[in-house]
Amino acid sequence: MIFPNDPPRFMARTPHGYHDVEQIREQLRAAGFAEIAIDAVSEKSKAPSPRDAAVGFCEGTPLRNEIEARDASGLEHATAQAAAALARRFGNGPIEGRIRAFVISAA
Repeated sequence: MIFPNDPPRFMARTPHGYHDVEQIREQLRAAGFAEIAIDAVSEKSKAPSPRDAAVGFCEGTPLRNEIEARDASGLEHATAQAAAALARRFGNGPIEGRIRAFVISAA
């Protein structure tokens, strides 16, 4: 782990961490919505390499801001560490993983 005493929390926060359908439903009801529909959409995310996936997360999301706030010169190191971890788990070629989103309508 790169920042063991102050790990970035981007993945645990919105949008990735907001996934408890019942909690979402309760919060919408509390906000005054009565007609609530929540549909799950599942797909596959694909990257040509572990490095591409690491760049996407570390440099293309708000995670970048959290990395740079902890070490302004550490973005490349963090990206390389993420790429290495992905390669250990999935190999050095193309990788894919499941992704899921909730489409929510409320009135």
